[in-house]
Amino acid sequence: QVQLVESGGGLVQAGGSLRLSCAASGRIFSFNTVGWYRQAPGKQRELVAGITNGGSTNYADFVKGRFTISRDHAKNMAYLQMNSLKPEDTCVSYCNANIRTTTFQYGEDYWGKGTLVTVSS
Repeated sequence: QVQLVESGGGLVQAGGSLRLSCAASGRIFSFNTVGWYRQAPGKQRELVAGITNGGSTNYADFVKGRFTISRDHAKNMAYLQMNSLKPEDTCVSYCNANIRTTTFQYGEDYWGKGTLVTVSS
């Protein structure tokens, strides 16, 4: 069964950086589109950045110029480099990935359990 695990969260001061990792394991035929989401206290979960199977990226306006999403197909991993962090970036970060488990099935979305990012002022 496919597992998706985020790591790299922690406590950082404003202006600092963190790199989040998303690792997929299990039966994986193809590791497709990946999205990083965030959920701040009292707010809805929202998309932060996405990357397609071909490497095309998109970002939410509030992180453009500060965050970079990337992926490593060989390792079934995705990353989110976060620079110039602000206190309002404090959230639980979630990885979502579309994963095809066999050649006979379409990809399905999987979610990790999240990793906490805390930015102090």
